[in-house]
Amino acid sequence: MSLYLLRARWIPLLPVPDYIYSRVPTSFSGDAEAGLSSSAFDLSGNIEGGDSRAGLDDTAKNEIKKIMRKQKLKFDEARRIYIERRFSKNNIGPDGRPRDPKFVSFS
Repeated sequence: MSLYLLRARWIPLLPVPDYIYSRVPTSFSGDAEAGLSSSAFDLSGNIEGGDSRAGLDDTAKNEIKKIMRKQKLKFDEARRIYIERRFSKNNIGPDGRPRDPKFVSFS
């Protein structure tokens, strides 16, 4: 009972492992340093060009890093899984074509 009542005093003293919280980079150079770049998804052009944008999407970065950590995958494979999940949520097949039965395509 007393531990519960005094939790505001002792909880901040508990050690927090690094894997629970990791800061998301806020620039393209930070993204590249965090391992969010590869030969197939090269950020060096953005870095060398002095791109002043904030870098990649924070939500996507967090999700991709989570996939990389949990499934022990490299960036390209984790990015592919993330994109396929996002396609699936938007009713798009893994090949990039809509799953809508009313969809008509002329080639």
